[in-house]
Amino acid sequence: MAVTEPAPAVTPDTRTPSRPAGGPGAPAPTRAGRAEPGRAEREDTGYEGILRRQSQRESAARTYARSLPIVPVRARGLTIEGADGRRYLDCLSGAGTLALGHNHPVVLEAVKKVLDSGAPLHVLDLATPLKDAFTSELFATLPGELARDARIQFCGPAGTDAVEAALKLVRTATGRRGLLSFTGAYHGMTAGALDASGGADDVRVTRLPYPHAYRCPFGVGGDRGAELGARWTESLLDDPKSGVALPAGMIVEAVQGEGGVIPAPDDWMRRMRRITADRSIPLVVDEVQTGVGRTGAFWAVEHSGIVPDVMVLSKAIGGSLPLAVVVYRAELDAWEPGAHAGTFRGNQLAMAAGTATLAYVRENKLAERAGTLGARMLSQLQGLASAHPCVGDVRGRGLMIGVELVDPEAAAPGDPAPPAAPALALAVQQECLARGLIVELGGRHSAVVRLLPPLTLTDEQAAAVLDRFADALAAAERAHVPPAAPSVPSRATAHRNAAGPSL
Repeated sequence: MAVTEPAPAVTPDTRTPSRPAGGPGAPAPTRAGRAEPGRAEREDTGYEGILRRQSQRESAARTYARSLPIVPVRARGLTIEGADGRRYLDCLSGAGTLALGHNHPVVLEAVKKVLDSGAPLHVLDLATPLKDAFTSELFATLPGELARDARIQFCGPAGTDAVEAALKLVRTATGRRGLLSFTGAYHGMTAGALDASGGADDVRVTRLPYPHAYRCPFGVGGDRGAELGARWTESLLDDPKSGVALPAGMIVEAVQGEGGVIPAPDDWMRRMRRITADRSIPLVVDEVQTGVGRTGAFWAVEHSGIVPDVMVLSKAIGGSLPLAVVVYRAELDAWEPGAHAGTFRGNQLAMAAGTATLAYVRENKLAERAGTLGARMLSQLQGLASAHPCVGDVRGRGLMIGVELVDPEAAAPGDPAPPAAPALALAVQQECLARGLIVELGGRHSAVVRLLPPLTLTDEQAAAVLDRFADALAAAERAHVPPAAPSVPSRATAHRNAAGPSL
């Protein structure tokens, strides 16, 4: 499929336009007193009208729509086509949800099969053949030690509800209330999940330092920084005067995604497992974004070889449809019936799509493919740093990649990491969109450009993604730091930007 180069996307006007009381564009009142759409609004069905109405009608809490003012109407694999006919390479993938990209044939076939079968679509938590098949396939992918004696709790359709369930579970099982989490964490937007996340402003959870080689909280980085963090954790738990009582559990991400794409060192993960096991503290690993092959292993915990007590799973396990579960050791199953319920925990279409996705990733070894291709992309992105001082760090695991942008001119003497450059990162994101590439921002100051392409990414598509990103980075950098002499793009670059690669 040829991917044409889009013109810069139109940013919708978020102001509410004034409208005269009468005239052809005014809404006509109905007998019930409600206004029907006026002729102008009915006729304004183009993408600009859709974007305008979204900005007028949806809440101020909307997020992706602000930085990605596009109206998707068709999608397949890596490619999205907007209502204006422009095409984009999607390296957001539903925030990591679309392991197989958009509308993969095995997912569509699984959904169609359910719809054609007459099977009920809503069943609460009743047993069904679709649920049984999904559970069997999921358990076949889990670490063997956990799968042999596991229980599964189907939750509401969002990952944050599964986090809530996990926290409630360990508190019920241990009879304790406290919780250990980490700086930079992100576990969802509901109250308990936010308490455990790095951005919480009402702290009721003990925060521990997450290892960060580039911005080490101890200023040393590497293995030494991770070791100091582990020693601090042990000290808090063993010191009777630390003010931290024995907690109900520890929740951790093997790779912090929203925190800036920060992989935890494998040795550090093993150390956390030993610390918690030695003190009978349940270890909860949030695999909502890292699961189903994203990091180069089916589950991110496999890199370190640890077996957690609880795994929180969502996003890709539903094959692009809403699904969230908690899988945990049977000894923790101390709940009473109905202790954690939800009307939409029996999503049959999602279970069918999830079963197909899990099986396809497993059978086609897409996790291994993600590890190989991701390492190659990381290496090529790291090569940009020599030509672009604003690239402070490139990191990630598998097809979960982050590029942290910095302001090298503002670096303090002796500071190993210059200040983050969020304005530059936003400019890079906008330049990427103008070139038909969708990326997301993350990190402490939203200065990390994140790439989450589908696991089905081809070598040619990966090259196109990196090519567009490099062009966008150069353009954004020129706009922020004017060159000494005019910079004229080469004929090859101009041609590439006009037509885009054949994908």
